[in-house]
Amino acid sequence: MPERSDVLVVGSINMDLILEVAAPPAPGETVLARRAELLPGGKGANQAVAARRLGLEVRMAGLVGDDAVGAALRRGLEREDVLTDTVEAVEGMSGMAAISLTPDGENAITVAQGANHELSAERVLALPDGVFLSKVLLLQLEVPRSAALAAARRARAAGARVLLNPSPPQRDLGELLALAHWVVPNRIEAEILTGSADPREAGRRLLAQGPEVVCITLGAEGALVLTRQEERQVGAPRVTPVDTTGAGDAFLGALAYAVCQGRDPFAAAAFAASAGAAATQRRGAQTALPTLSDLELLGQPS
Repeated sequence: MPERSDVLVVGSINMDLILEVAAPPAPGETVLARRAELLPGGKGANQAVAARRLGLEVRMAGLVGDDAVGAALRRGLEREDVLTDTVEAVEGMSGMAAISLTPDGENAITVAQGANHELSAERVLALPDGVFLSKVLLLQLEVPRSAALAAARRARAAGARVLLNPSPPQRDLGELLALAHWVVPNRIEAEILTGSADPREAGRRLLAQGPEVVCITLGAEGALVLTRQEERQVGAPRVTPVDTTGAGDAFLGALAYAVCQGRDPFAAAAFAASAGAAATQRRGAQTALPTLSDLELLGQPS
């Protein structure tokens, strides 16, 4: 029986190539980067590290390639004390992402899925039952939807709370939305999922599809939280961003922490918004993820 974790993350594991540019290239344009850096990333791995940095026991389930990048990604997770007994190496290249980072901290990201594309429903169904005996399952959509759906079904059956980050967004998620306790898109993703540019209307449309809570992240404005009883926007600490790359994943990891603690949806989202703000203070995705001490410096109690 695998060691029981607080959080199981089923998702992507990538290596990020971060390119500091004055502005992202226009079609047909070549731009020179001021600096380049290779750092571990992938929404799944980022969220796993984010939750672990806050003190939770976290297991990562996903795929890397049988290349040097895959070995480095696995070692990186192990250095963060994330459980990697369900991270498998498969033939081929590991996931990669190219991130253009501008001086104002904004980014544009292109992802090559690599091994992440091979995470099938069959592989998820082959995982031991004990893997799903966690308090929370964190899902994203940088792996095939069939794998996320299989994981959500198994986690619900095992009594876990399912947190779905529908990113990158896909239309007609159907059963996956109904299986999720929380659905957490950003403003743009919510519009793509629902067709509404109004976050409140988008949240209501998502809520009507089955989740208990919809939380739309709003960057520096915090987050809009909708339940069947109440709608409320929670704020975020005011900071000057250096790099926004890891902010969303920091939010999800901190949200998992707050849900494990049993906080109400609005308190949980406020805590997560503080983590997202803290993550913008350093470059990189995983390297910027905050600890509880970082959040205390922002005035957010643990």
